[in-house]
Amino acid sequence: MRVAAILGPGSSTHDLKPFQSDRVEWAIGLPASPQGLDAVLIFGGDGTVHRHLAALVKLALPVLLVPAGSGNDFARALGLFRRRDSLEAWAAFVADRRNVRALDLGVITLIENRADIVAEPVPEGDAAMSHRNEYSEPKQRPNDSEEGLGNAALDGRGRPSLHRQAEAGTITYFSCAAGVGLDGEIARRANALPRWLRAHGGYALSLPAALLRFRPFVLQLATAESDQSEFTPRTPQSITAVVFANTPVYGGGMKIAPRAKLNDGQLDVCLIRDISKLKLLSVFPSVYFGRHLGLREVEYFSAPRVHVETEHPLDVYADGEYVCRTPVEIGVSKSALQLIVPN
Repeated sequence: MRVAAILGPGSSTHDLKPFQSDRVEWAIGLPASPQGLDAVLIFGGDGTVHRHLAALVKLALPVLLVPAGSGNDFARALGLFRRRDSLEAWAAFVADRRNVRALDLGVITLIENRADIVAEPVPEGDAAMSHRNEYSEPKQRPNDSEEGLGNAALDGRGRPSLHRQAEAGTITYFSCAAGVGLDGEIARRANALPRWLRAHGGYALSLPAALLRFRPFVLQLATAESDQSEFTPRTPQSITAVVFANTPVYGGGMKIAPRAKLNDGQLDVCLIRDISKLKLLSVFPSVYFGRHLGLREVEYFSAPRVHVETEHPLDVYADGEYVCRTPVEIGVSKSALQLIVPN
């Protein structure tokens, strides 16, 4: 068995030792093609995963996540809470390869040409040059990474500082959730924190400062029942935040979408209407338990596709990373990624 290992920040070949056996041969870095490979292991958090999603979808190889980042919500959604859980899932895969599931990813599509802020990823490992040649496509925006870029690569608004023309039709995959509004402002501030602080409540710590200058915005949302059907506009309303979730958890364990499933072809949409800042601060802890759905300011529903438009262009963040600005379409790529999961 031949396996590629992607090592995120803070990880090294030393972390491979518990996963090694006489039956496995290792290659370090993202491979250029799936030829001769049986699986990919990713040592890192949500930022590292987000950065490689487009390439992993194309490789179509089984992927095992080893939680080792400042945020590990995607691994958490798969039942991989600790490295020990990944080791057990890996042992089962090596034994019979039966614990692989094809699960959904979210997809953001830019629908207007504009000069946007994007970041070129830094390829990892020995396959760096072949990765650039194989996966850099005109319509596919490379993903940013909090764990790969570091604070030095951020502009004054906490976004990647590299610019280029972003084309309509540019797509970005996400694993956990995408958000617009207060959610994006919190993510921007959290990304500016030291990595160790982000790993210990960075999202919650960034909320008070984000609230100080934030103002609700008018959201025009439209939903479609399938990939082929037309969008049906919903009534415009004043919104504090809107989150489009593929997994139940995001932001360091918050159950923003407790009913979300990774294999239903649906986005779970959580709308937080205009709410007083004091009340938002007081009820914020309820999000960690999924109890916010009972608030009158919260609306929750599911849809396979949504069209998101705001009065003025607003930042769109996904998996804690800056993606683009509104307007966008957000949908689901069904069974897009093969994932090794616990038995």
